[in-house]
Amino acid sequence: GGGGGRRAGCASPPARRYRLRDGCWVLFALLVCFADGASDLWLAAHYYVRGQRWWFGLTLLFVLLPSLVVQMLSFRWFVYDFAAGSGTKDSGGGTKDSARGPRGCCRLCVWLLQGLIHLLQLGQVWRYLRTLYLGLQSRWQAGHRRRHFYWRMMFESADISMLRLLETFLKSAPQLVLQLSIMVQQNNIEPLQGLSASASLLSLAWMIASYQKVLRDSREDKMPMSYKGAVVQILWHLFTIAARAIAFALFASVFQLYFGIFIVTHWCIMTFWIIQGETDFCMSKWEEIIYNMVVGIIYIFCWFNVKEGRSRYRMCIYYVITLAENAALTVLWFLYYDRQATSDFDALILVCVVSSSFALGVFFMFIYYCLLHPNGPMFGPGAGGCIFRQRPVPVPGSPTDVAVTSPPRSLPRTTGGERDGAPGERDSCVPVFQVRPCPPPAPAARAPRTEGPVIRIDLPRKKYPAWDAHFIDRRLRKTILALEYASPTTPRLQYRTPGAPQEVLEYETTV
Repeated sequence: GGGGGRRAGCASPPARRYRLRDGCWVLFALLVCFADGASDLWLAAHYYVRGQRWWFGLTLLFVLLPSLVVQMLSFRWFVYDFAAGSGTKDSGGGTKDSARGPRGCCRLCVWLLQGLIHLLQLGQVWRYLRTLYLGLQSRWQAGHRRRHFYWRMMFESADISMLRLLETFLKSAPQLVLQLSIMVQQNNIEPLQGLSASASLLSLAWMIASYQKVLRDSREDKMPMSYKGAVVQILWHLFTIAARAIAFALFASVFQLYFGIFIVTHWCIMTFWIIQGETDFCMSKWEEIIYNMVVGIIYIFCWFNVKEGRSRYRMCIYYVITLAENAALTVLWFLYYDRQATSDFDALILVCVVSSSFALGVFFMFIYYCLLHPNGPMFGPGAGGCIFRQRPVPVPGSPTDVAVTSPPRSLPRTTGGERDGAPGERDSCVPVFQVRPCPPPAPAARAPRTEGPVIRIDLPRKKYPAWDAHFIDRRLRKTILALEYASPTTPRLQYRTPGAPQEVLEYETTV
């Protein structure tokens, strides 16, 4: 269902339910994850058996190093969530003696199990299975427990999407370029090389589309993405990334040093471009810079929207630059490739593959925006020739401007000027929130409110197309889940409205 037409003050919870197709999507994602990792390890073992130690070392490096980074981040999230959850339970009236009994033994078993899972590099697999379990529980349960498990499933989906997106662009993207370069140098495609490259390419395209789908499904202020749109997005990124990777591989097979210089230069330019866009994803300036650097790696291969609002002009600029770079890299390779190893006919075929793959990717991009975009087609009645529709600005003081049922309901976003002039910005302190009872009923002309508790956040609404504070901030996540489980009604999130001093004074800086 669409969240754009609902009012934030409505007492009814979101009507979205977990469907069997959602479970199938998770199973396919798990299969793609397995295929990507297993094919790379198999190929590394193949290189080792054949004595190609250099290729073996690089292939194994691009598998293990990103996996270790992602596993450490996943385990860090588990440590915080599990410690915060157990601390909340103990402070709620439990004694230390009871924690040393069976409950303490169970906690120790959980620690050992999670440590073993992440040590075996299976943290993402565990989170996928947990997402599937929580989704099925939300389907089987009734009442507020169904809503509780659905929210937990959405939080877990957000975590696994962030982890897998980071892993694919640190592992699958360089692995794809490496294997394609080996194929071009050897002028031969072995079955294992083709399998590994195909799995890496599919993993990259899948995770971009999956990230966007989970993002939209978790936010009520955005229309959910259909599975048709997700499949077309996969095809869009599949062909554009394939053209990009092949152009990289062709150029790297002849100009190894210059290829490294080109990649570093492109990454620096893209990172600077993202920083100039003033993204607002993280809670501190240094975390924001690290996030922008990671997105700069993604921009080496494909488009990734990091800023709210109209993106078609930025997208057009990016794809014009990408088209020019692909053409330049391919032409330079065609002028200097080894004529003895590769015939002119094969070289011409490779040039045609790069151009046709990029053209197919752009074609599917237009199909997505013209026919399958969640906000409606680019052309048609009421579209106004725009890709993105803008929601009407709420009237100050109206129910839409007061509070938000969450997750994933949200308030309208603050403007850049409001965010710049608002006190308590992200550089000053971490997000602070307080649980308050429901505000008093409205005047007699309105129906009395029946909402549950309100979580008031001492920060203005963030302006970015990623997850909101209640998805990023794990402390706020635990509070939402605890309140939702204990209350028969849905808790609401209320962000501070900039420019209202009397309202700012109501927010306290204690948890």
